[in-house]
Amino acid sequence: MSHPVAQAIRDRFNLREWLEEFFARLKKNWRPALIGAALSAGLGALLVATPFGRSLEHWSYDLPFRLRGVVVPMEAALVYLDEQSHLELNQPYDAPWNRSLHARLLDVLTAQHARGVVFDVVFTGAGPDPQADEQLAEAIKKNGKVILAADYRTAGYGGEATSQSQRKFDPPYQPFYKAANERCGSDFVYADGDEMVRRHLPCDPANDQLASEGWTAASMLGAAVTKDETNKYIPFNINYYGPNGTLPNVSFCKALVSMEPGAEIPTNFFTDKVVFVGARIMTKYSGQRKDEYPSPFSYMTPDTPFTGGVEIQATAFLNLLRNERLLRLSINAELGLILLCGALAGFGLALLRPMGSTIAALALAISMAAGNYLMFAHLHRWFSWETFVLAQLPVAWVFSVAFNSIQLYVEKQKVEQSLSLYLSPKLVKKFAKDPKLLKPGAEKQLLTILFSDIASFTNISEGMDSDDLARSMNDYFQIAVHNCIHATDGTVVKYIGDAIFAFWNAPEAQEDHSYRACEAALRFRDQPPQFMNGRELVTRIGLHTGVANVGNFGSMTRVDYTALGENINLASRMEGLNKYLGTRVLLTADTRQVAGPKIITRYLGLFRLKGFEKAVGVHELTGRLEQEADSRELRERFARALAALAAKDFAAAEAAFHRVLEISPKDGPSLFYLHEIEELRKETLPPDWKGEITLKEK
Repeated sequence: MSHPVAQAIRDRFNLREWLEEFFARLKKNWRPALIGAALSAGLGALLVATPFGRSLEHWSYDLPFRLRGVVVPMEAALVYLDEQSHLELNQPYDAPWNRSLHARLLDVLTAQHARGVVFDVVFTGAGPDPQADEQLAEAIKKNGKVILAADYRTAGYGGEATSQSQRKFDPPYQPFYKAANERCGSDFVYADGDEMVRRHLPCDPANDQLASEGWTAASMLGAAVTKDETNKYIPFNINYYGPNGTLPNVSFCKALVSMEPGAEIPTNFFTDKVVFVGARIMTKYSGQRKDEYPSPFSYMTPDTPFTGGVEIQATAFLNLLRNERLLRLSINAELGLILLCGALAGFGLALLRPMGSTIAALALAISMAAGNYLMFAHLHRWFSWETFVLAQLPVAWVFSVAFNSIQLYVEKQKVEQSLSLYLSPKLVKKFAKDPKLLKPGAEKQLLTILFSDIASFTNISEGMDSDDLARSMNDYFQIAVHNCIHATDGTVVKYIGDAIFAFWNAPEAQEDHSYRACEAALRFRDQPPQFMNGRELVTRIGLHTGVANVGNFGSMTRVDYTALGENINLASRMEGLNKYLGTRVLLTADTRQVAGPKIITRYLGLFRLKGFEKAVGVHELTGRLEQEADSRELRERFARALAALAAKDFAAAEAAFHRVLEISPKDGPSLFYLHEIEELRKETLPPDWKGEITLKEK
């Protein structure tokens, strides 16, 4: 047995019905959907070269780091020329440090078997102390795995130089350069417009590439440093591991004494690590620009949000060593993906209604973000997915909601217009929200059915001008429907010539449906006289209550909301019986029984109608309860006459009907029975005859 919640979901969401509706909307709305696809895809193409498009690219790069969190690689360490070291070692802020200190540091790192040393400190030209220069050159040579910084300066800050004259290398001091086996790397990092370093690029003064410190260090250790077919370094995006200070680091002053007893750091702190030496805040001495940049993790350390250039170089080195560099999709692949996703979103969302479009848009955004994160975390690939999520998808969604809202409004107007042909304005508003009347299918329903007809309409309308006839009939139907049927919340099914077919208790259930139908008939009767072609229009009405099949019936191209069954025919026979009895409103005993005491009727006897085997009890609707006294004498005299007829006492019946005519000389039922009595006297009636009259015509 299935769980009730699961069953409720299955009942509410039928996949087959959903697919049928989707393909129906595809057939109907494919042209507007193409417009949505063009708008969404076109926006993606236009944003590529705009500032907003570049901001979306930056956000696409930054956000996955927040989801991944911090990683602490142990293959590198940092030695900082920080504030503490300035003070304890008594080094100036406005000039280079004593190079003998760097020599001492190198000796410590050599003793601890560091895998390599990268100086993010520029040694340009001879220092003020020749002996310190000799010590440093000897320490570099002894270590054997030192990489020096070549300072690549531009006239601007945080971006590439705009001309060759603005670019300049400050090469290392020649003795140091030879001692390092001519290993050097650029200390320059390329920042985007928001000052964040996202790309790691080789320096390119006059098209002669110089690898960065990170690239050079990775190459020294034998890491796979990617180059293209022209032997040019392939740029990549930096895969940050965390906020500043994430990589193992120590102050310069503490590193110098790390081999001494009681040192704060272990004697093997630098073992098997590549050590990067540089400033925590400034790459050079004070007075020059600060080499610090925001990172995707700056939000984690709001008090110290910036990462130094040396740590960025170390991060780039680790990316290469650990094969964790981030690669962006090629321009053509990314543009194609953005165009494809935008086109599919614009096309698909346009086929969904507003609620479905909203859910689908959210699902697409989450799926795109999740897909990019999986690429980022496991494949180290990324693309500008925010262009889709924050630009193309919202445009596709807005177009979908706007288009479908307008379409729904137009459809609602059409539905209301269609329903207004059947229902009262009150019910139109109700069912327009869920127009089940327009859906195929039928169901059995107890109804009270009304048929109306204009007496002698053919003769009245004969010879009339077509426009005059149409105008008169429209006036007649307007009054009949608005003042009578819709006023009692009846459903007008159709107009048949001058006739009206209506019923109650569908599509909305009505406990007092029979009374409502009788009230509508009385309103017909009580309307001010209407004339056509100089003659008064007399409306005859038949009412019956019974079960019928109610729903939409028709062909593939057109359906009508209607009711079918023998009870519909019986209501029509009631209307036709008025012609024989000279009455205006007749109803069956079934309707009389359900209608209750609020109406007054006169029982007219049993009639066996053509097409029906059983005799039907027929009543004439004479008025409302408060009008009971007006017809009491007539009803009582007629009842006595009818009882005499049922007893086969034709003489007494004849006399009694004449007494009815004394108070109502034109009483149609009495005149009818007086004529029938003459015929009945000629017939041999069965013993169980109870006064029923057989009509051989409709």
